[in-house]
Amino acid sequence: MISLGHYLALGAVLFCISVAGIVINRKNVIILLMAIELMLLAVNINFVAFSRFLGNVDGQIFVFFILTVAAAEAAIGLAILVSLFRNRRTINVAELDSLKG
Repeated sequence: MISLGHYLALGAVLFCISVAGIVINRKNVIILLMAIELMLLAVNINFVAFSRFLGNVDGQIFVFFILTVAAAEAAIGLAILVSLFRNRRTINVAELDSLKG
């Protein structure tokens, strides 16, 4: 049987992978966005695990709100990414440091 510790360990591993993805790869914007989404997924797994363990649905309701915000963040982030690529012809973070109008 899967216990609360298994869910928490999975959430911790996913969170560590996402932090490593952000720290190690600071060049590609797409991988940075994917790492942020993975971080939100790890938090959602912990919310659902504690919600089920405590017998309360509040954590699952928070997950729906987080998923909504994550979907909006992904859509807006990809739209900004497409716009930057059309203007600058690159998605390298090091080359996107100037914010000229």
